[in-house]
Amino acid sequence: MWRFDSVRLCAVILMLELFVTIVKAIEVYTPQELIVENGTRARLPCTFKSTEMVSSTTAVTWIFKPEGRGRHVSFFYYTAGRDFNLNVVPFKDRVSWAGDLNKKDASIYIKNMQFQDNGTYLCDVKNPIDIDATIIGEIQLKVVERGNLPPSKAGIVAGIVIGVILGLLLLIAIIVFVIYKKKYSKKHYSGFILMTVMTSSNPDSWGILVAFELLSICIGM
Repeated sequence: MWRFDSVRLCAVILMLELFVTIVKAIEVYTPQELIVENGTRARLPCTFKSTEMVSSTTAVTWIFKPEGRGRHVSFFYYTAGRDFNLNVVPFKDRVSWAGDLNKKDASIYIKNMQFQDNGTYLCDVKNPIDIDATIIGEIQLKVVERGNLPPSKAGIVAGIVIGVILGLLLLIAIIVFVIYKKKYSKKHYSGFILMTVMTSSNPDSWGILVAFELLSICIGM
């Protein structure tokens, strides 16, 4: 009897281990920080990774926590192809769905961003039978005045690349100018020597002048 119970216990443990191996927690990804301009429409990105196929039971909940000691408030819900704007102040009639669950995208739009929208936004995705996400996507959002939006990293990188290209072009132009000027000066100098040979009345100096002419031509090649 004891042996039978031990075998059954081992079988249960193996099944649990297999279940834990197959079923994993959903992984939710969001940017850590998002800065938007006052009065504009903002897109809050949220993507996820799940071992299960997306179905009608997949659900997305967006939660807002204002700055300070404000409590968490669920303000948007999406499932089965339908979005539910929960009309929570201050988000009433301002939130819309921007994602595609088939592409593992749970993003939303918030229009007419205001300074009171500063705070933390949480993206919570549930996709049975996967275990609920242990770490919910979290965005620190900051609203700034129009025109005060800091340059993006992509813009900074593009500026650096353009600066490097312009620097290389300037360097190439300088090198070409120096080479051209050097060759032009040598041709002018060699022409001067040739003219001197032709007009010289001293035949003894012709050999030296011709040698200088040939040397200048070889250097210029």
